[in-house]
Amino acid sequence: MPTLEKQSNKKIETRLIVFFITSFFCVVNSSFAEKRETPVVIAVGKVGPAVVNIASEYEVRSRAHPFSGLGNPFFDSFFRDFFDRGVEPRHKKNSLGSGVIIDGKKGLILTNAHVIERTGTITVVLKDEREFQARIVGADSDSDLAVLRISSRDSLPAVEMGDSDDLMIGETVIAIGNPFGFSHTVTTGVVSATGRSIRTENRVYHNFIQTDASINPGNSGGPLLNINGELIGINTAIYAKARGIGFAIPISKAKGIISDLLRYGEVSEAWVGLAVQDIDARLSRYLRVPPGKGGVLVRKVEKGSPARRADIREGDIVLSLGGIPLSSGRDYDAAIKNFRAGDSVKMGIWREDRKISVSVKTAIFPPGRAPAIGYDLMGIKVADMRGGTEGVVISEIRPDSHLADIGVRPGDIIRQMDEMTIGNMDDFEKAIVKYRNKTSLVILLQRGERGYYITVRL
Repeated sequence: MPTLEKQSNKKIETRLIVFFITSFFCVVNSSFAEKRETPVVIAVGKVGPAVVNIASEYEVRSRAHPFSGLGNPFFDSFFRDFFDRGVEPRHKKNSLGSGVIIDGKKGLILTNAHVIERTGTITVVLKDEREFQARIVGADSDSDLAVLRISSRDSLPAVEMGDSDDLMIGETVIAIGNPFGFSHTVTTGVVSATGRSIRTENRVYHNFIQTDASINPGNSGGPLLNINGELIGINTAIYAKARGIGFAIPISKAKGIISDLLRYGEVSEAWVGLAVQDIDARLSRYLRVPPGKGGVLVRKVEKGSPARRADIREGDIVLSLGGIPLSSGRDYDAAIKNFRAGDSVKMGIWREDRKISVSVKTAIFPPGRAPAIGYDLMGIKVADMRGGTEGVVISEIRPDSHLADIGVRPGDIIRQMDEMTIGNMDDFEKAIVKYRNKTSLVILLQRGERGYYITVRL
């Protein structure tokens, strides 16, 4: 009996030893796991479910029309409209990008406009592999932002909005996206700079966040997060020459654009009311502009405009807009796109051999002015086509107008103005507002079955 009792005690001691050893290693492993769970790991775990994969499917012609490749987008559009009859073989292509859910109850997703710029079927895939068909709420190519909506019976995970106005150079940032189709890839880096300007083939983008976190094709539209997992920017891969450099649209800039897209389906352009022109070296000397000042010349101030109310005058030289130095009309056009209607914008002005600062409160261009401006500039009145046909028909033409001089007559149809396709009166009025300060305009005019491109002096 004593022997059995000793054996039983040894078994109990052995079990206790094993229990304590196991408990010790569990505590140690738990401690190590807690040390490995860095703020980056926590942020990714929190935001990851709100990051989505966006696949856009669209059709393309497999054979171009016979006159493609001439290098003129207007001629290309003309031949595409009048020679292509939809009989060419077509095939489907896919573009991949990223997005982030900003409102889980409403199913709102923020992404880049270039991710969904071609119309077609848009499929959104969540991290848990649920798939949804998305519709476009609104898109703005000037800011490269778009808002999508998906429908779900359950509330979806969403990211928390952060603040990009107080970013510190060197602070840690996290990018999540789907580069090259690799879902939910995480990269980290630091804020390298803020307020960066990027010049692409088509336009200039201002006030971007620069980071060394890797951002590749497929990352576009995904979130840039701070160390707390808050959204501070939308990653974009529009700069093809970038190597080890990433750029993101600041969320503080994006908030106003999101608001406009949700409310109007488009961004309300800030109206200042200035028409400007470049200054060459000869004009700069004549105006006595100090060397290195740059700037653009104000050639017209619109009646009743915010610029007129701020006492900006024809002949003034605009040196800067919202702190952005200007050296060309293209710079001015790009800079004004950084502001929304209602913003107060500081402008540096050179007038009478001295520099002054002027504050202009931007507004929305009065939409009711468009028909009158169209008649003043082009000498025509237009109406919608009957039967849902695209385009607008010229209903009246002023005899002393340039269009009348070159043979345009009532009944001719306007199909395109510069790069804008004209489908109805609303498109025509938007084009008038957009191009009203240009000196000339290229119009695609249709008469019968034939189309003509003409240049109109404004």
